[in-house]
Amino acid sequence: MHLRKRHPGKAEENAESPAPRYFNGRTGMVAAAIAMALTASIVAASPARALDGEGPGNCQIQEDPSWSGWSSHQQVGDALAQIERTSGGRVDVEIVGHSSQGRPLWAARVGTGDRVLLVTSAIHGNERTGTEALLAILKDLGSGGDARTTRLLEDITLVAMPMVNPDGGELNRRINVLSWADTVAAFPQLQGAPEAWYHSLRGDGVDLPGYDLNRDFNPDLDYVPRAADLPGEDTDAGFFLARESRAIRDVYVGLRQEKGAVDAYIDLHHMGPCDRLTGGPQDGDLITFSLDYPPLGVQDGAAYKAEWPALDQDKSRRYALSVYNGLIARYGAQSPLAAVGRYFHPDTREYAGQGRSAFAMNGTGTVLFEVRGQQDDLGQKHKGMFVNAVRTGIESLMNGLATGSADTLDGDDFFDLPDYGWDTTAD
Repeated sequence: MHLRKRHPGKAEENAESPAPRYFNGRTGMVAAAIAMALTASIVAASPARALDGEGPGNCQIQEDPSWSGWSSHQQVGDALAQIERTSGGRVDVEIVGHSSQGRPLWAARVGTGDRVLLVTSAIHGNERTGTEALLAILKDLGSGGDARTTRLLEDITLVAMPMVNPDGGELNRRINVLSWADTVAAFPQLQGAPEAWYHSLRGDGVDLPGYDLNRDFNPDLDYVPRAADLPGEDTDAGFFLARESRAIRDVYVGLRQEKGAVDAYIDLHHMGPCDRLTGGPQDGDLITFSLDYPPLGVQDGAAYKAEWPALDQDKSRRYALSVYNGLIARYGAQSPLAAVGRYFHPDTREYAGQGRSAFAMNGTGTVLFEVRGQQDDLGQKHKGMFVNAVRTGIESLMNGLATGSADTLDGDDFFDLPDYGWDTTAD
């Protein structure tokens, strides 16, 4: 097997990773025990090697993948309406905005606790495993009567936005649909300004212009687009030019005003199909998904801390560890559902315009999930595995917030998570 190393930095200090452990022994056993009970409603994982012949053991992209079972925008709306009806008032679903083409953007809220978790999925329209995971979580929290569910509802307020780029989703592409002319019409002060750097004339083979919405955020939550700031650079904050990113921003701001803080934010994405872990008990196995904290440049975002003193990179790493610990506790270190590593993050990686970066600068601990492969690349045999893993990861952080175990971990232990590299034999 030939792997190309992708992660410089601290990972090189841990080339031979020890056997997996629960990071921070002060709380590890408690977190492990609760995490095992946390996802009792999820179908138990098959033994690691039993899955090899069923799909997850390879990374061959399907030429004509089946869309059966993946929810369209209409189906997401129908599912949310059903969950709200059957929850007896426990789940509240609101339309919090509309896409550029007029499709509703939903936020589903459940729980009354002081610890607030906001989760978004499908900000890149062709990355939707998280959508299915969020619908499953909302359904169970809305109807469950067991002691664990009751405790979570008392301790956590979960706000889920399961499909925040429906226009891109309907086209099965990354970006949304919005022309520069329509942008200027919405913001006349931009007349004559150059286009934002993250605006494209076409995306994924479709000749319709749009934005990479995951570059359209600004830590100044009151920011109004200004011509002098354009076009910007890939390291800069974004400009809130799209309705979809403004809707996410508005939900975040509303929660802060109501609750005082948004403790955590999870951003659900997809990555390439053929990355394999390097180090740890699953060395050489295909990764299920990777985790990351905000990419804010050198010295842990030192350039931002004077203006944004609430930035706490260690908090984000603690929350990522809480996710990892929950997966190991639930599935065991050898299961493909726990084949998780840390995302590509050299010291110089800097994207201030991502939502997770903007919210982190406002004091929220933010975690990126990057699931292997696009949702339609690898076929239906991968779907259940990935959806269950993402669901368990989200629920693990919910549990960590509810019990406080996520707050007492050592964020530096994040760097001990397995690295990954591209399988060159799949090229």
